[in-house]
Amino acid sequence: MTQRLTVIGTGYLGATHAACMADLGFDVLGLDADEDKIARLAAGDLPFYEPGLEPVLRRGLESGRLRFTTSYEEVAEFGDVHFLCVGTPQKPGEYAADLTYVDAAAGALAPLLHRPCLIVGKSTVPVGTAARLAETVAKSAPVGGDAVLAWNPEFLREGFAVDDTLHPDRIVAGLPAEQGAAEHAEKVLREIYRTMIADGTPFLTADYATAELVKVSANAFLATKISFINAMAEVCEAAHADVAKLSEALSYDDRIGGRFLGPGLGFGGGCLPKDIRAFMARAGELGADQALTFLREVDEINIRRRIRMVDLARRQLGGSFAGRTVGVLGAAFKPNSDDVRDSPALDVAASIRAQGGAVTVYDPRAMDNARRAQPSLAFAPSALDAVRDAHVVLLLTEWQEFREMDPADLSAVVAERNIVDGRNALEPEQWRAAGWNYRALGRP
Repeated sequence: MTQRLTVIGTGYLGATHAACMADLGFDVLGLDADEDKIARLAAGDLPFYEPGLEPVLRRGLESGRLRFTTSYEEVAEFGDVHFLCVGTPQKPGEYAADLTYVDAAAGALAPLLHRPCLIVGKSTVPVGTAARLAETVAKSAPVGGDAVLAWNPEFLREGFAVDDTLHPDRIVAGLPAEQGAAEHAEKVLREIYRTMIADGTPFLTADYATAELVKVSANAFLATKISFINAMAEVCEAAHADVAKLSEALSYDDRIGGRFLGPGLGFGGGCLPKDIRAFMARAGELGADQALTFLREVDEINIRRRIRMVDLARRQLGGSFAGRTVGVLGAAFKPNSDDVRDSPALDVAASIRAQGGAVTVYDPRAMDNARRAQPSLAFAPSALDAVRDAHVVLLLTEWQEFREMDPADLSAVVAERNIVDGRNALEPEQWRAAGWNYRALGRP
């Protein structure tokens, strides 16, 4: 019998998972407490930008396989498998993850589970959370409900979420210690992911703690790799070397590889920054804080890139932003996304604005979110409008639109031909040949 799935939490992870599971042929019911979000999703309108997801969402709705609700009672009655996809933001003023939404979801669902089912956590959580939630479910579920908990971390990249869901590079299943429950959970998850497994995707089973650590370890490693090359950029600037050439040379070493070795403004978004901080906090709680002290420097290197970007822009203007106009290209933390959470681009723009610069921002997708996050900034409807009369242009998000800009087009509207490439996305000689004073992080 085909399992009926529910997805609790319809943010970036949950909406993607629900739509893609429906596209695989499952009947799926998505739940969220936000009535406006549920209404938009039910109408086929994504509350965020993700390439390729909206058609998948609409196919699910049109087929009748995908529905949305705000009722936990309806979810408990409908589902054989319940995916927990709620957010785990950083606690205000702390490094630790805020598990309020995870605890609330499990607490609301468990007492309603009157028949056997599987609860599958996908949220990124501190190690030990799954074991604690399993106890909560066991105590709260009705007698005879027979609810089993598994942990199945997500590995989605914003901008590639549909492909990452339908064609993952691995599937990790954290299973309970009790053999019968573990065998049941594994069997159900193998059935749900049978298409991916048949295509050759590795399916790994582990205990709860290992499964939880896979996700945070992957994010920590990625953040470390990004900050490593940006630390080399600092050295290159001091030594008058070229970090782009250095990165290229390192990329040919099979032990290192070139992915995520691009020097620039650093990482942001709703995952990497808060996940590595939560990882440090949890390690401290476990008495293993010394094992992750290097992540503090990883975080600090990342923040220093933003400060250095502001310094480079100020230097282009002779040492002061006062009375000068700055055109900023990019607001999202990465291309192919409208996510501005912990965005290096917006952070730099706001810092320059605070130092007296007249800043105008343009982003192909993130304008509405950027306006809400930084209402004091000015925004323009196009790249050319953003840089009009600018004394310096800053490229802060490497959208393809910006990579393909013609220096001559910008020359016609700027006040001065100064550009700082925060992502090493442009060809320096092309811009210099067009009369621009080109600077980039980590390059002479």
